[in-house]
Amino acid sequence: MMKPRLLVLYGSQTGTAQDTAQRILRQAKRKWLQVQVLALDSYNVADLISEPLVVFVCSTTGQGEPPDNMKNFWRFLFKKSLPVGSLSRLDCAVLGLGDSSYPKFNFVAKKLHKRLLQLGARALLPVGLVDDQHDLGSDAVIDPWLASFWEKVFVLCPSVADVAPLRDDEPLPPTYMFHFLDDVKEEADNRLRNTEQTVHSASRPFPARLVSNRRVSDVSHFQDVRLIEFDITGSNIEFGAGDVVNIRPCNAPEDVGQFCHLLRLDPEARFTLRATDNTAVPARLPQPCTVRHLVESYLDIAAVPRRSFFELLSTFATNELEREKLMEFSSAVGQTELHSYCNQPRRTALEVLADFPNTTAELKVDYLLDLFPEIQHRSFSIASSLEVHPNRLQILVAVVRYKTKLYKPRRGLCSTWLSSLDPEQGDVCVPLWVKKGSLKFPTEQDTPVIMVGPGTGVAPFRSALQERSAEGKTANVLFFGCRSESKDFYFRSEWEEMTEAGHLTLFTAFSRDQEEKVYVQHRVTENAALLWDLIANKRGCFYIAGNAKQMPASVSDALRGAFQQEGGVSAEEAEQMLVAMERAGRLQSETWS
Repeated sequence: MMKPRLLVLYGSQTGTAQDTAQRILRQAKRKWLQVQVLALDSYNVADLISEPLVVFVCSTTGQGEPPDNMKNFWRFLFKKSLPVGSLSRLDCAVLGLGDSSYPKFNFVAKKLHKRLLQLGARALLPVGLVDDQHDLGSDAVIDPWLASFWEKVFVLCPSVADVAPLRDDEPLPPTYMFHFLDDVKEEADNRLRNTEQTVHSASRPFPARLVSNRRVSDVSHFQDVRLIEFDITGSNIEFGAGDVVNIRPCNAPEDVGQFCHLLRLDPEARFTLRATDNTAVPARLPQPCTVRHLVESYLDIAAVPRRSFFELLSTFATNELEREKLMEFSSAVGQTELHSYCNQPRRTALEVLADFPNTTAELKVDYLLDLFPEIQHRSFSIASSLEVHPNRLQILVAVVRYKTKLYKPRRGLCSTWLSSLDPEQGDVCVPLWVKKGSLKFPTEQDTPVIMVGPGTGVAPFRSALQERSAEGKTANVLFFGCRSESKDFYFRSEWEEMTEAGHLTLFTAFSRDQEEKVYVQHRVTENAALLWDLIANKRGCFYIAGNAKQMPASVSDALRGAFQQEGGVSAEEAEQMLVAMERAGRLQSETWS
């Protein structure tokens, strides 16, 4: 009898949807199903018409955008030429991963679900809408949704329900086998240095030389903010205002050393990888590869581990106390405990290994790529224009550092790594690639552009202002906010020069320089008449960039208020104006949490 076949397809930007897809894979393997997991763009979408059972796991990025690794699939699925009943043989389920603090919560999953039904597919259960903001995290929705999903599968495939599943405490076979090499003389193929192709991507980044790494916040300021410049000569990389650069960081040398010590691994040992099933060996890893390169550049040991980490780790535990604790953290009822142990204090995977020394000692090297996800790239708004800085690319980086109940301060992996790089130490290269950003600026010469960018949110607007100023587009308004005029007023002299040249109207809000806190939204309200004239009479475009907490909503409220005050419109009409502007691309935002 043939095993029932399940296909799990994911669209993932930061790795969370991929982790969930792999969790479904493990559950399917324990139920003896024939199962395959693929990123949506790695799958030949034309084969969908012959698939019997598919689970789609997808996140939503930015302002309702699909993740990068499902964009080709997305374009294909929404072709108008696709016949209405083309997916009539397909049973499917859609699980969306989102964050309800964003206006387009789980937009991609909802739209995908609707489109699959339009094409004739049968949904086994309602679309699952996972919310990062839930008190118990994403599992509060994932657990019951998966339980319902397997119930439906058992009805579809009674043969699966009749077979006793593999126990949760039995490890599944590893995805890869490590083959260690003795006295290997040849050098590992360093793919990072291959700069001959014209398109640089996640698998083929460009090794950009670090030119400068300069602190731009005052030394007395609580936050270390850097302006970092890279040389992209010979890369063929092009970018415009609003575009984004992706950078994949490395783990700190002390973390790499501690990891190798805990697992008794020789950092200089070389190995090749062989997949145990039809999975491809990660393209980013050279063959052969050193343990040091694997740990430093690939395994995400400094991240807060997900529940799946504890599920797999528990299968190696022989110490009774450690095993009980790991099993608790892996269970649905133990998620509150796990949250207070791991998520709240932001405990890293490496720190967890140190907390469970007996289990760590039992860990088999073949399971490393199952246990640790790949280090994900970080995206930064490009803060410079090629017209003003040819062959250069600049980013504005706030170094993430904060305290929790743990003794050691928490550090952002990428920002800490970037801030530690010193161009004086010889040729320092950073692998990077550029992609189109969500912000688009008008091409017409006299269309006014209004930008609200407090703090590091000003980065994409510096790029836009440099570009627009070079092109003679002078109708520019910038609202910039920070804590103090003397400590974190980024690019002050540049704004002053542009203002003197008649290329910029600048409004500033220094929140801590006086008793009463003043924010950018207050300046928007104060300048209601100017904004109404620029937007209603001159068809101006309005942009917001920065932290997603309160600022974007507060600025939008201030803009609605300006429309009511100066345009004499009702609250409802002001809201409709904002919606119309957004649809027309005249109101855009780029926010991050």
